[in-house]
Amino acid sequence: MGAIDLAELRRYALARTFTAPAGLEAAVRQLGFVQADPIRAPARAQDLTLRHRVVGYRAGDLERHYPTLAIEEDCLVNYGFLPREHLRLMHPRVPARRWGASTRRRADEVLAFVREHGAVHPRDVAAYFAHGRVTNYWGGSSNATTHLLDGMHYRGLLRVARRENGIRIYEIQNHVPRLNDGKSRAAQANALLALVVAKYAPLPASSLVGLVYMLRYAAPHLQRELQAALTRAKGALPHAGIDGVDWYWPPGEDPSAWHYDTDPQVRLLAPFDPAVWDRRRFEHFWGWPYRFEAYVPAAKRKFGYYALPLLWRDGVIGWGNLSVVEGKLSTELRYIAGRAPRDPAFKRERDAEIARMEKFLRLVAG
Repeated sequence: MGAIDLAELRRYALARTFTAPAGLEAAVRQLGFVQADPIRAPARAQDLTLRHRVVGYRAGDLERHYPTLAIEEDCLVNYGFLPREHLRLMHPRVPARRWGASTRRRADEVLAFVREHGAVHPRDVAAYFAHGRVTNYWGGSSNATTHLLDGMHYRGLLRVARRENGIRIYEIQNHVPRLNDGKSRAAQANALLALVVAKYAPLPASSLVGLVYMLRYAAPHLQRELQAALTRAKGALPHAGIDGVDWYWPPGEDPSAWHYDTDPQVRLLAPFDPAVWDRRRFEHFWGWPYRFEAYVPAAKRKFGYYALPLLWRDGVIGWGNLSVVEGKLSTELRYIAGRAPRDPAFKRERDAEIARMEKFLRLVAG
């Protein structure tokens, strides 16, 4: 492999995430992990991510088909969806915050209830046990049974069987190994690190370190092993220094061998799409700081409530804020240069992307 520049690295990053559209389960498997977010502006992040990678995808398809797929709701660096086989890399999970005896007793009672009744709605468990209320992490109040079910899911005791109107329906988790399934803790850590590198590469060194830190969510009990895996990875992963920044990518890949089709194409991306998820990498690649501002006070927002990065060819040249108003798609696009490109191909492809978005949202037939 010869010398590589930043433009080539950028095209490599896009090529390895925007592969040929596939079936739903195959796309999740190829991505390794799909970050979830409940906000619909105009659709959930997981749907906005998958629409670029799944043939004929429509908003809500993941939730509709989830019960029939070998996919789990769980966490990696965030909460989301991942192939079932990845569970063994982080389970049995040992949370940083241990349960007291009373919580363990209640969890055992709920576990017995779910084992007897099968898939259960949180309200049914709450009605049966009436555990009361607890203060949640954001200072508000939430049903104590829901809080307990979340904790049981996190510990691998329960799984999400499906959702009803967005609410998790839980059942006994039979896919998580109760032992380490023959994998040593070091092997689990190595595999977890390889998984996030494969998903988010190419990665600047600071982002690689940050991802390992974020894996404490998936595997708090493997922090020592993950730090050792990071040290090994820095010496073993292919890498290159560009403009004072060290970049890393998976073994066996040659960035110069990947081709990204730069024919005119417009894509509106989810804020958590792997192409734009790493804000450090984003700024290196495209020269401006994109921010997710849904939780920023309205008066302080620069981009909007749920700004979708706008990719044209191999450049992110602006962003869009989209919403559905009275059954019609409202679209506001803004550009870093202050105006849209004058190339006639851009207008044609922009309009085609808006039409694809309308079809994805089921606002038009087809």
